[in-house]
Amino acid sequence: MDGVPCLRVAQCHAQQFRKCLQAKGALDLSLCLLKDSDGTVLLPILPTCPSELDLQSLTAVVPSDWTCELVWSQAPLQSKKERGRIRGNKLEIILQELLESQGERWTEELRANLPRSFQRHEDLVLLGDNCFSHPLWKKMDQQLWNAVAKGLGAKRLAKMSRISRDGFRSPVVTMLLGEHSWVKHVDNGIKYEFDVTKCMFSAGNITEKLRVAGFDCRGETVVDLYAGIGYFTLPYLIHAGASHVHACEWNPDAVEALQRNLEANRVSDRCTIHQGDNRQLKLSDMADRVNLGLIPSSEDGWPVACRMLKRKAGGILHIHQNVTSPLPSIAAIPAINDATQRVSGKKADREAWQAWADDTAKHIASLLRDITGAQWKTNVQHLEHVKSYAPRVHHVVLDLECRPS
Repeated sequence: MDGVPCLRVAQCHAQQFRKCLQAKGALDLSLCLLKDSDGTVLLPILPTCPSELDLQSLTAVVPSDWTCELVWSQAPLQSKKERGRIRGNKLEIILQELLESQGERWTEELRANLPRSFQRHEDLVLLGDNCFSHPLWKKMDQQLWNAVAKGLGAKRLAKMSRISRDGFRSPVVTMLLGEHSWVKHVDNGIKYEFDVTKCMFSAGNITEKLRVAGFDCRGETVVDLYAGIGYFTLPYLIHAGASHVHACEWNPDAVEALQRNLEANRVSDRCTIHQGDNRQLKLSDMADRVNLGLIPSSEDGWPVACRMLKRKAGGILHIHQNVTSPLPSIAAIPAINDATQRVSGKKADREAWQAWADDTAKHIASLLRDITGAQWKTNVQHLEHVKSYAPRVHHVVLDLECRPS
């Protein structure tokens, strides 16, 4: 059959199906998805996979009102490499014309100073810190930003310089073009609004947000100790079906965004926001589940989480952590090829994650005993790898079941 095999899904649910296809090894990662005019999205599938794809099993892992169909697209699907090259070429051509109109010369040094990547939120593009730092660009002022916006197909521009050390991990972002800095983002069918100059959107946590969305929390009370703008609070409410979520957040800018997001998704009646330091919370003995989504470590919140768990029934803690694997001993490793080294490195990572999980389980059992005066059993239910931050540094999540003996 001619064309590119694709899975047609609703645009608001494309992320969930993309995740399922990728897990099955069926998603063609070299091609871009295609948005159709009818509000659906075409997800490209590897040519060898359509006959093996079970649509019934795909729809079984998502809510029953989500449907999909297998189609062959006659429209050309652009490769990711080609899309990046075309966008880069357009920006380069526009900037080169701008420089020449000012009597300046285009150089390789200026080309190297263009953005290699950026974040896009609706009509706003957020640039990284390392681009447009050349003195010549700084002389161009507003003309430059108008040209960049045109080249990147944006109406608003902002630039991030670093993460603030204000205790809130606020971004240091400067608006370059546009009247306001609030943006909207749809992720797994959930609406998020936030101010890019005051809050960050953790796009890299999509796999964990999808996993949370798959939990069955009906009838449960959940505590989200580091709620932010609702990264995990909203999946617990909207997809996991929690009866009530207590969202704790001390950054007032994030709280403002969280309130907006609860209202936009019509779940504000099932969420209580606790603004301030969660260590000062008076709540206790009421949670079936506690989410500790802070990295590099959520350890400061462990005593709080233990106090929240129901004394008679216990519950589950979802503990986030950046775990660092030890450097391999060069002397202990004979001459081996690169592939063997990679396998050895992955094994060392998994061993480090498991060692941290086992130590954490013991620590939590001790905290629960000290807080309640009773013996508790802790069980490592699951250990999830979210993403890598640096060589040997990995963001993992421990699902720890805690029950009174």
